[in-house]
Amino acid sequence: MKIACRIFRTLERLGIESVRVFSDADVAAPHVAAADQAFRLGAAPLAQSYLNADLVLSAALESGADAIHPGYGLLSENARFGGKVARRA
Repeated sequence: MKIACRIFRTLERLGIESVRVFSDADVAAPHVAAADQAFRLGAAPLAQSYLNADLVLSAALESGADAIHPGYGLLSENARFGGKVARRA
């Protein structure tokens, strides 16, 4: 959560809009409020939210995001996710 807030502050200083995805468990978390846009992924279990590559990509497409930061230890370790992002670019 602290890392996400640091990333959002940096993006703000650079004039880049930030988009945050979140699960139901994080709806009231500070990093959700810190983003310019926030998209609910779904229920709290990781498999139904943060690890669901299709939901993350849908949020990115809907928001018009130019880049995706896949987090630490979640989709960042999933080569298939990287491939899906590259194909949609």
